[in-house]
Amino acid sequence: MSKISASLVKELRDRTGAGMMDAKRALVEVEGNIESAIDLLREKGMAKAGKKNDRIAAEGLANVYVDGNVAAIVEVNSETDFVAKNEKFQNLVQEIAKLVAENKPADMDEAMKIKTASGTIESDLIEATTVIGEKISFRRFEIVEKSDNAAFGGYLHMGGRIAVLTVVDGTTDETVAKDISMHVAAINPRYINKDQVSAEELEHEKKVLTEQALNEGKPANIVEKMVEGRMSKFLSEICLLDQPFVKDPDMTVEKYAASKGATVKGFVRFEVGEGIEKREENFADEVKNQMK
Repeated sequence: MSKISASLVKELRDRTGAGMMDAKRALVEVEGNIESAIDLLREKGMAKAGKKNDRIAAEGLANVYVDGNVAAIVEVNSETDFVAKNEKFQNLVQEIAKLVAENKPADMDEAMKIKTASGTIESDLIEATTVIGEKISFRRFEIVEKSDNAAFGGYLHMGGRIAVLTVVDGTTDETVAKDISMHVAAINPRYINKDQVSAEELEHEKKVLTEQALNEGKPANIVEKMVEGRMSKFLSEICLLDQPFVKDPDMTVEKYAASKGATVKGFVRFEVGEGIEKREENFADEVKNQMK
């Protein structure tokens, strides 16, 4: 039997909701591969679809800035949530978003060299780290452009814990784009439509759902219909246009946009800290370390 750590079992339980022994048995069966264990638990009906990057740990803020037909969305990290409430930090994040939109850097190296009132973005981050007393880092950004016959929708949730930038064509009404951004913030779709889902991901999901149905004891002729229905549900959960619109669940996002003469061209969603594992320490150990 493979040696399975308690932390790996906990991670699998956190990601699937499975019981401790079920999680451990699954990990043993697949020799500790957590993604395979998620698939196995789902096939046995013991888990929901595992989401990668679920664990939100790093602190900080995200922001959106619109400059005419160009917009930028950025994420700047701090070590604690307390700093995210600091006015100096908030102003720094807003300034970085503005400078990125105005300068349109090609990559992070270029972004860090953008001139500011007191130096560069890089030197401002160093100065903020010194003054605030925590490491402040500019993690990522994305620049989006639109035509004159389109609208940006910028939306910040929880003061910037989640930031969304949406572009809609066919209208210049920013309210429409912002409504869709609010939906994206709440539901977190992964794609605009099913055409963006790779054949590999579709095949993987179909395989898992087929095994799930067979393990439920359904006959082969029924399994095919069940999988077809579940695949349709899966796509509606991950594709923006097929999702029930949060403000009016009787229509899809696509129909809502169409009712305003618009089509969704794209969206970017930043959730602070997604994909970053936060260092966890026992409080007593932390105090001991500080006393050394």
